[in-house]
Amino acid sequence: MNAPMNQDAKTKLLKKLIVSVIRDGFLHLKMDDIAKYMDVSRATMYKRFSSKEDVIDGVVRIIVDYIERLEERNDNEDESYFGLWFQQLFEQSVSLIEFITDVFMKDLQASYPDLYNMLKDVLRKREEHSLRFYRLGIDKGIFNKINGKFILLQDDLLLHEVTSVKYLLYNQTTIKEVLHDYYQLKKMQLFKADKLSLVDDTNINPVIDRLSEKFIRTLM
Repeated sequence: MNAPMNQDAKTKLLKKLIVSVIRDGFLHLKMDDIAKYMDVSRATMYKRFSSKEDVIDGVVRIIVDYIERLEERNDNEDESYFGLWFQQLFEQSVSLIEFITDVFMKDLQASYPDLYNMLKDVLRKREEHSLRFYRLGIDKGIFNKINGKFILLQDDLLLHEVTSVKYLLYNQTTIKEVLHDYYQLKKMQLFKADKLSLVDDTNINPVIDRLSEKFIRTLM
């Protein structure tokens, strides 16, 4: 019983730190800074983490666990499952914009190459899994014949751009409006017109609300 409780306590502390580490990088952080972000004393922090590497390892594993948590897809699922998995993939794609920043990845590669390679490997597997999903949808006549790699590239480039503060301010729009519009864009791109009914948009509204709140907290 002690191990899960200890892990839960560590995870709670890491979640207090993770936004700053991902947004600003971590090379400049000292253990005193980490304790301050976690809002605990050095003594309490050292009860959970033996070193800075231990802290960054915990951060990376939170991201890896999140990526791997996407529900496994069965190629024999009925058509209704494609709408659900599309929405799950959309939610994760948006969340990864927050997690996978250039500064975080550069710091990780420079300081902890093993952790960097582990994270890159999980991202590669996610890409392969997504491409199989897109190909299966095309084969079953549910998706339009679009190059799946273009869809992934669109998430990487366009989604980064439209969720930036610069874009939001210039276009006088909100993160919630942008995410809603991007979701509709992807849905119309991907699903054939006679298959759009497979997607229940009422499922995505609370997801977009939750993602918007996360982005706002990050910006603050």
